[in-house]
Amino acid sequence: MANKTFFITGTDTDAGKTFVSAALLHKANAEGLRSLALKPVASGSEMHEGGLRNSDALILQESMSESLDYDQLNPFTFEPAIAPHIAAEQAGLRLTASRLAGFCRGALFTPHDFSLIEGAGGWRVPLNEREDFSDLAKEMNLPVILVVGLRLGCINHALLSLEAITRDGLQVAGWVANHVDPNMSCMEENLATLQRRVSAPYLGFVPNLAGQADAMKKAAEYLDLPGLR
Repeated sequence: MANKTFFITGTDTDAGKTFVSAALLHKANAEGLRSLALKPVASGSEMHEGGLRNSDALILQESMSESLDYDQLNPFTFEPAIAPHIAAEQAGLRLTASRLAGFCRGALFTPHDFSLIEGAGGWRVPLNEREDFSDLAKEMNLPVILVVGLRLGCINHALLSLEAITRDGLQVAGWVANHVDPNMSCMEENLATLQRRVSAPYLGFVPNLAGQADAMKKAAEYLDLPGLR
């Protein structure tokens, strides 16, 4: 099977991109696929023995089946938990879509069947004064998976994100409903509205598994992989 790479974005910050990405990696592993994941830019990191490490990037590293050095998985790591383009400016760096794409393409030479590139926040999170993370997906012409964090406002956020992805000329490979707010009113009705309004492939509903052991592996049981053809 030829390898396939997808770009993961969310309706907004804390929609659960990393959680769903890890679940998709576990799903791929369970189906016998060699899996790989990249998070080219991460802010909100802590100093470890090997240098700055981001918790989301470490989760991806633990969830994928293939081995990558941390610097390949997450080449740009910033300590403050702020917008990535601001963190980069404070560090004296300028992020660009073409530069990130170069790092990603190099890492993707590692043999694999299924891979994910995780963005930061939502579709229009800035990379620099002119480019957004969406420009990385456009630069690499990647099909997109949208993680919809189920909470108040999710319908508007989801439909606007899908509209922007489509207008940017990219394929929506699928969307995932991730129940991030266990106290959300009318959750089932909101989900039903999304299912009616969104024509892209529905990859599954992930219930709120906060605090459960092996939550990401359990979440994998609720998901379908996006088409690999």
